[in-house]
Parts: sequence; C-alpha cells; structure tokens
Amino acid sequence: MAQVTLRKVVKKYDDTLAVRGIDLDIADKEFVVLVGPSGCGKSTTLRMIAGLEEISDGDIAIGGTVVNDVPPKDRDIAMVFQNYALYPHMTVYENMSFGLRLKKVAKDEIKRRVENAARILDITELLARKPKQLSGGQRQRVAMGRAIVRDPKVFLFDEPLSNLDAKLRVQMRTEIKKVHQKVRTTTVYVTHDQVEAMTLADRVVVMNHGVIEQVGAPNDLYHAPKTKFVAGFIGSPAMNFIPCRLEQNSGGLTAHMGDVSLPLPASRTERYKQYVGRDMLFGLRPEHMTERRPHASGQSENFQVTVDVVEPMGMETLLYFRINGEEVSARVEPTSAVAAGQVMPLAADLGHMHLIDPSTDKVV
Repeated sequence: MAQVTLRKVVKKYDDTLAVRGIDLDIADKEFVVLVGPSGCGKSTTLRMIAGLEEISDGDIAIGGTVVNDVPPKDRDIAMVFQNYALYPHMTVYENMSFGLRLKKVAKDEIKRRVENAARILDITELLARKPKQLSGGQRQRVAMGRAIVRDPKVFLFDEPLSNLDAKLRVQMRTEIKKVHQKVRTTTVYVTHDQVEAMTLADRVVVMNHGVIEQVGAPNDLYHAPKTKFVAGFIGSPAMNFIPCRLEQNSGGLTAHMGDVSLPLPASRTERYKQYVGRDMLFGLRPEHMTERRPHASGQSENFQVTVDVVEPMGMETLLYFRINGEEVSARVEPTSAVAAGQVMPLAADLGHMHLIDPSTDKVV
C-alpha cells in the first residue's frame, strides 16, 4: 500500500508561514492534484513529501511509515520536474535507466523496465536519441519514463506542463491520465492551472495562503464549493459574485441587485431566511446566466442587461456587462449574441445559484 498521509504539517521560513498545519489523506493508487495561486504552499507541500524541504512541524507518512527523517532517495518516490532535468550527453535509454544503473539493477531487468515504460509512453523509437533531438513533449515523456522505470510507491509531479505550448499541454494532460490508468501508482500532482486539476484528478486539493480550502472530486468542487475562493478559482471564466440584499415577501425570498431582482428557489427559503435584510453575495456561473430558453432545473428567471463587451469564442460567445456595480459574464450561443452597447434579454438558472456571506467568505 502506498497511501500518503499528512498530519498538522507546517513549513516556516524565518517568520513566514508557507504551510499552516495541513491534514491530508491520499489513498493508494489515487491521483490527487494540489492546485492554487502562486504562493499558496502547493509546491512546498510537494517538496516536503519528496523530502526536498524539511518540515517545521507535523508528520508525513508514506505507506504507513513516518518519513520525516528519511532522506529523499530512501522514500521510494519518483519526481517529475517542470524543467525535465535530462542529461544532455546521454541518450533517452541512458537517461531513463540512469537511476537503475546507480542502484546496480541487473542489465536484463533495466532493459525490460525501460522498454516497458517506452511502450506505455509511445517513445520506443526515441530510445537512441539525445534530448536535443527531441521536442518539448517528447522530453517530458522521457522524464516521465525515468520515473516509471523506478516502479516507485509514489509519483510526484511539480508543474510538469508549464513549459509546453497550449496545444501540447492538452495532449500531455491526456497522456498523463492514460499513463496513470495503466500504471496505477499513487500520484501527487502540483499545478496552478485549474483546468489541469479538473481534468486529471480523482480528487482536487485547493490551497490558499498555506491552508487547504477544500478537498473533493472535480465535480463536487465545481458544483458545491464551500468558500468564495474555491467558487472563484475553479471554473473559467470565474463564477460571478454580485452584491445583493435578501428580502422576504409573500412569494418567498428575493435577491435585490440594483436594477435586477431575482426570486430565489422555494427550496432554499428555509436555508436562507436567516440572512434576510443582510448584505450578501449572489454567486452564479456564466453558463447559468445565458439567453432565454427552458432550463433543466426549472428555476429560470428573466432579466435584461446592456452589454459592454462581446467575446466570440467559436462554439460560444461571452458577454460582459454590469449588475449592481460588478462586472458580470454570461455564456450565450453565438447566434444569440447582440453587439456591444445593445440591450439583451437573459435568463438566470437559479437552481445553480450560491449565496456567500461576505463576512466569512463561506458559501451558506
């Protein structure tokens, strides 16, 4: 078993707390992605798991054994870095086999492992080449192959796709997911790209200012965020947050947002009635604020806006406008969009709305 466990893990640099006492359980064979903005502590956490950073407090266990004082080479982990770290004077075969040769593994076993990894990664024909003869994507495959041949308990990926162009990043995301489905090794992956996190992970760990904001399956984080930070970080474009005030009338609760007032779903009345009369934030994703048409949730409410900016995206168009002083975005069909400066009728699918308490930034 190769589960990874973090208990009250702290990392302090002089007077700066980079990681603030986090707890995390990663199951055997699970693919977990740590995601968050620069400076949130995700790479520091990965480096502490690898043993490249000493922990200031707490415990890290791999396979049930606490590894706080175990050097990196004895933790049975393999790390794939952002910059590939290939030896330029060695062939692909020599790069992939280097760690095994240092461990005095038998030549036949080295050959078997390298050829097997090359088949998984589709780089068999590249084994005789040197890194300078490879593309960026091929180099990243070689770096992954060097990790795979070690047959470690845990794979650690530190923003491995950051140096690739957009098209190649999409391709390599698919390749990494395929490799994990074949190899089934516990994997911890760090990225600042929430799309990478959503597409790769079994579970996503959202970090902010050295703490874990939320852990969950990608769809859970997207549809049921627990904080404003998670709601705004996961999803592109980000969720709209509009200042509102709740009022109660005979028909139920209404969110007043400047010139726009929307009745909230009756199913939320009991949950939200304690916030009547308070200033709150109304959260709704752009795809749930679109042209008027029937919505699956049956909670569609109409309003109209004056469009400020139109962004054609091919299969969809993004509209930007203001509600109650805040810039808001909506996704519409390209044929439905109007020009900037024109008024457009829209509908809000309120079955997907969120209410955020601005005093705590919690989704209520």
